[in-house]
Formats: sequence, C-alpha cells, structure tokens
Amino acid sequence: MIDVAIIGAGINGSITAYFLKKQGLDVCVFDSRGCAGGGSGAAGAFLSPKFLKSGDVKEILNSSLDEAFAFYEKNFLKFISRYPLLHVAKDEKDAKNIAYFKTHNDIELLQNPPFIPKNEYIFTSKSAIIDAKEMIKALLFETAFKNEEIIKLEKKDDVWVLNDSYKAKKVVLATGAYSDMVDEAYLKTALRGIWGHRIDVKTKTKNEISIHQFVSVSPNKNNIISIGATHDVHFNPFNMEYDFKKGRDELIKKAKMSFSALEVEDILKDYVGLRSGSSDYLPIIGKVVNSEKTLKKLSRRELEFKKQDFSKYEYYDGLYMINGSAGYGFVLAPYLGRALSELIINKTPVDKKIDIARFFARYARRMF
Repeated sequence: MIDVAIIGAGINGSITAYFLKKQGLDVCVFDSRGCAGGGSGAAGAFLSPKFLKSGDVKEILNSSLDEAFAFYEKNFLKFISRYPLLHVAKDEKDAKNIAYFKTHNDIELLQNPPFIPKNEYIFTSKSAIIDAKEMIKALLFETAFKNEEIIKLEKKDDVWVLNDSYKAKKVVLATGAYSDMVDEAYLKTALRGIWGHRIDVKTKTKNEISIHQFVSVSPNKNNIISIGATHDVHFNPFNMEYDFKKGRDELIKKAKMSFSALEVEDILKDYVGLRSGSSDYLPIIGKVVNSEKTLKKLSRRELEFKKQDFSKYEYYDGLYMINGSAGYGFVLAPYLGRALSELIINKTPVDKKIDIARFFARYARRMF
C-alpha cells in the first residue's frame, strides 16, 4: 500500500514527492516518459522575476521566486547556475511594465550590459538557470519510480487503485496538459496546453548572460547556447504533427532579433513538450472538487454567491492536483510543492487564489 501515488514526473510532481518523502510518507511516482519527459524537459528552466506592475500573478510569481532560490541553493546547489539577466521589452506595454518595475521594486539592477538594446530593458542579477533533468532526478533520488502510464484510476473500498495493480491512500495528479484522469467539465475550462520548443545550438558566439525577449537565449556553455520559447499556443501534439524545421527557424530568427551577434553553426538537439497553463494565468493546486456531489449538496443561491466558501464543497477523497504553472514551473514548484504537501499531511488550506476549487465556482455560476 502506497501512502501517496503521484502521476507525473515533471517538476511539480517531483518536488511534491520530495516534500512528502521528507515527511516520512511512502511515495511512488508514475510516468511513462521518465523524468522530465514532458513540458518540464522542454523548458529553459529559468528563474527570473515577472515584470508586471501589479496583480496576483506578479505577487505569487515573485514571492515564489524568492522561495525557489532559497530552496534550490540550499538543497541542490549543484544543479542551479546564477547568470545575469537582460530582459528586453517585446512591445510598448511590456516597456511600460519594465520601466515601472525598475523604479517600484527592490531588485538589484546591474549597470553596463554587454550591449544596449533598442527597447526598454532591465539588467539584473536576480536570475538563474536550472539543469531541469538532473534537478528532477535529484528530487526523486530517494523516491520509488515506475516508468508506466497510468490509464486507469478508480476508488475501491476507500483505496485508490491504479491500473488494477497499485493501491494508494492518496493520489496527486501532476499530469500537466497530457492527461485528464478525472472526468470533470470544470477542469477542461481551467487548463490550457502550451507547446514549448527549445534547441541547443553549436556556436562560438560569446555570451555570458541570459537574454529574454521574444525567446530566451542562454549563456554560452562549452560552445552551446540554448534557445527556447513557449512556441505555439495553438499546436496540439495529440492530433497533428509538429514541423521541427519551421520551429527551429523561428527560434533562431527571434533569438537574432534580440541578440544580433549570434552565429549558429549547427543545431545539436531539440527539446519539445506540452506545458500546462491555466485560463487565469495562476497555478492550480488543491483537492479535486466532485462537481456532481457538490451541485446536489448546495443550492443555486449558495453557488451564486460572489465569495464562495470552498469548505462547503464536496471533494474526491484523497485526490489532489498540482498544475497550471505554464512557463514558470521551476519558479513556482518549491512553493506549490510545499503548500500541497502541507495540505496533504496537515490539511493546511491553500491560498484561494490558486485553489483548484475556484474553477468549479466559476463553472457552477455559468450553469444557472
């Protein structure tokens, strides 16, 4: 009997497993793609601020960034590398956000970037790159792992049964955009898949900083630079074939728009995967709401209240989700993993702004 089965070995599933294991729980992670086989493996795995004026997205991401630096550097220093970041505005709106951020936030600004961009920019030391695959392997080092796709999940006699073979007291869905193990309509409104593509290119072009604008460009390490992006929000790998050449050409073109000195000798490797974002751009964690039981329990009037009491909802017993991090998975993961583990172990409520129940509340109101 497993205490907690986690479906998905991306950064969210792996870091949740790490926190639960540290608390003495018997944890097993399942993923047919192996460690970082989906969106986490295709990510640039950058740690950097969100340059917005205000709002929940900015506050959660930037507070999570501080926690992420502290967590990775304390526990996994070997897999995090600090590099200065030159973030260049993509458009006029972005330029205004950057200008505001520089004067209204306590962030270390560096002087004299290696080149002066034409657009508004911010040059800061608060940036790093994670070795995604090695980080996830390290997080799972002491945790049981099954290289297996979970295609069947059901509750039998108060126990979750996976593929008719494994029994678990609790289950965490960390499947990103690749699977919806629970047939709940409100979840379909919550999640959105975002295709990511990253390439490693061979180059002698010197670069000692991270550059973010239309795409992300890494520092040069052993004559290799990585170029990556949230590449195509409309591409769906389940029903169409990806055009790798077109994707590579676009990544290189956009990289040169920011970093004109870049000379590419060869493309060494592609990394692709479907990242999972949310429809309101905030991450998703918490217990999974059972909509059928909740709709039967609560009256229409109760469900139409603007401020919902999530504690009144009915939930699947022992079923949790962590999802919706989009391109900020490695920034958000330490905060989300810690918060979810505290919910599972101590029943500590999660922030309502990121609670999965918020999507059921919106779904229920639209039904009337």
